[in-house]
Parts: sequence; C-alpha cells; structure tokens
Amino acid sequence: MRKKKFAACVYLYRGKAVRNLMDLTIVETDPVRLAKYYGENNADELFVFDLSARAATEAAREDHLTGEEKARLADTLHEEALDIIREICSSAQVDVMGIGNIRRLEDVKKLLYAGCKRVVLNFENQSNISIAEEAAQRFGKDKLLAAYNDPEVLEANRESVERNVCALFLMTPHQIRETEEILPLPFYVQVNQVAFNKLMEIFTHENLRGVTGNTINDNVKDILSLKSIYKEAGIPVDLLDAAFQWADLEKNSDGLVPVVVQDYRTLEVLMVAYMNEEAYDRTLRTGRMTYFSRSRQELWIKGATSGNYQYLKSLTADCDLDTLLARVSQVGAACHTGAKSCFFNTVAEKEDGEEADPSNPLKVLESVFAVIKDRKEHPKEGSYTNYLFDKGLDKILKKLGEEATEIVIAAKNPNQNEVIYEISDFLYHMMVLMAEKDLSWGEITTELMNR
Repeated sequence: MRKKKFAACVYLYRGKAVRNLMDLTIVETDPVRLAKYYGENNADELFVFDLSARAATEAAREDHLTGEEKARLADTLHEEALDIIREICSSAQVDVMGIGNIRRLEDVKKLLYAGCKRVVLNFENQSNISIAEEAAQRFGKDKLLAAYNDPEVLEANRESVERNVCALFLMTPHQIRETEEILPLPFYVQVNQVAFNKLMEIFTHENLRGVTGNTINDNVKDILSLKSIYKEAGIPVDLLDAAFQWADLEKNSDGLVPVVVQDYRTLEVLMVAYMNEEAYDRTLRTGRMTYFSRSRQELWIKGATSGNYQYLKSLTADCDLDTLLARVSQVGAACHTGAKSCFFNTVAEKEDGEEADPSNPLKVLESVFAVIKDRKEHPKEGSYTNYLFDKGLDKILKKLGEEATEIVIAAKNPNQNEVIYEISDFLYHMMVLMAEKDLSWGEITTELMNR
C-alpha cells in the first residue's frame, strides 16, 4: 500500500516565504532556509507555490504599470522564483512539487529542470488543461497533478484528467468526498485550518497521497510523533521499516556496531563511525544519521553543529551482521577538517595506481577535470590548458564551437574512432569552460538527473 505523506509547503512571494495564498504576511525572508528546515524536521515532501503572477498584478495596480511593463515584471519575478525553486530542490533533501504561474509548456519544463519531482497545474485555468495534454506527451503523466477549487471542474474535465495527470491537488479538505465520488484518483489536500491532532480522519481516506498546508508547516516538529501514532493505528506512513532489529546485529566488545558511510551518488567512502541501539533506532526513525561517540560517551547527530547533515538513503548489514554500510546524501563536508571525505591521507600507492577507475566514467571525468582546475590554480609553462585560460572566455568558446563541428563531421564518416576522438576533444574543452565558469561535475550530473 502506498505510504501517505506529510508535505510541508513554501508560498513564494517576491523572494520571501509568506503565510499562505490568502495571507501575505512574511514568515521567512529566506525561503531556501525554510525549505531546509522542513526537510530537517521530517517532512516527506514539499510543495512550492510560485505567487509571482499575483505579485506582478498587485505591483502593476499600485504603480500604474502599462500592460507591457506588467508583462516584463511578471517574467522577471517568475524567473527569480524559478531560481529560488532550483536552489530549494538542491537543498531540501525531499521531493519538491512546483505549483503556480504556469502559462505555457515552457514553464512546466523549467520547473522539472529546476529539480521538481512533479508539477501541479491549475485546471480552473482553461489554458492549463491544454498545457497538461502537451506536457503529458512530452514528460509523462506521472510528472503532473491537477489542482482545482470546484469539483465541478473535475467533473467537466474528467477525461483529460484521467489521460494526463497521475494525481489531484485539492485546495481544501471540503472537496474530498465529492472528488472521490467523481474520480477516485490519488490526491493531495491543502489543509490550513484543521487542528494537527485532528488529521487522522483525513489520513484514513484510501486515495489520500498526502496532506500539505499551514497545519503541516506549523507543526512540522511533531510529524515524527504523529507518524508513530498513525503507524500504530494501521495507517501507512513514511517511516523506515528495518529488516533487522538491533538484537539481530553482532556487537563489538563495547556493545557497538561500526558504520561505513558512503556517498549514495558517487559511492565515495566518507567516514566511519559507531552506533549503539539508541543511535540505530533514531537513525531509522528520523532518516538522519545518528551515531554514538566513544570519546564523549553520548549520541551525536551528524551535522547538528556544522549543518553538514547526512540523510539516509539505504542501510545494509554485511554477511556477519557485525558492520553496517550507510549510503547517504551528504550536505557539505563529511570530515570535521572541512574535507569532503575523512579518507585523504595516502599511506601507500603503486605508481600505476591511478585514482580514476576506468570502469567508472564519472571518476575518469572528475580526474581529468581535477587536472584542468589545478592548471588554472597553478599555471604550468607550455600547458595548452593554461594557454586557453590566458586567452580567456572567447577563445575557449571558439575552440568549443570548433570541436562541436568536428564531431558532426566525424559522425558522417564510417570510422567510429574518429567520433570517439572528437567527442573526447569536445569534453576536454567543455571541462575547460566549466573550470572557467567555476562549475562542477556534481552540478551537471544533478541537472541531468532532474531531467
């Protein structure tokens, strides 16, 4: 059975987070910080409302803007909101859904490319119904939700909804009964005026996928305890279910189990720590890595002081059940020295022991990129890379264009090796551009994953 979600929400208005759609009182000047706060406090998902269209309308009225000036302002505010949403998606550690100010297919694409898991279209806006048709064909219906205030909108557009979206977004809980009678699709519901301890009735609805709104935002610190209550009541909520209990694990002489911690994307080993029973249980319950300090003889949540939290992606025991492997999403550096990994002191290495593993393409690219960045920071006489940096951006771009053309020419020839050679040349020059613009492979691969 699909687990039901506690989804926080951020209402973006002119670069700030406001109370809700009706109340523009500022609750946080930094929406990214607020989104991270929700993620750190066990919200399962996050809805981000872009209110830039409303902001442009109100500014136009107050400042007596012409129609053309209003349109330009609307575009500017929308792009600013998208930049914030992109940052939220990369920082929040939970799936993000984008909603609001969708006027064309391009807006759906921008939200998805910014990192949103799904996009919510307002079906009370007739143009969004046709946008949903196009978006479903291009991105898949699993990326789209339909929002509405009036269930009659659902009734009138039932065929389009069934064909083009995977779930519904109800603006108030009053719509639940009527919605279920019209079309029993999974749904989220925005709840702003229901007491937190009165949510259970809503959570018992079979098709409920999640609840969002001020009721969740205001009580985010209590989500964990409510999840435990709901789980006891037989309501499927997003809590980790462990295949092994603490008693099943083999402990060392101190009653602890060592944990090897690995970046879930790159598989780089970040650190080794230890857990006691309380740390093990709390890690599974909260999804944040918690350890037992042997020197201080106390629990510690990784990142509680530094902000460099580790969010659990998977926990695996070895064949003897005496060591754990945790794959995590690491915020910032894992090591207290500020290094990404605690393992940076080379003890011994064969001369041919290149760090770049030929079986791992990203490691190869990162290794070459590291050399390029080193050339930029420590110029070497006679280096072609330094020649490009010295000539500047225009020269780098010219070479990149030339290499792209060479790929096209090579691809028209039967010799596959020519294509390999030219693509390699292009990738090298592309990485020179990345170094010049201070980009990283992590940023590029994250963008690709978002697509």
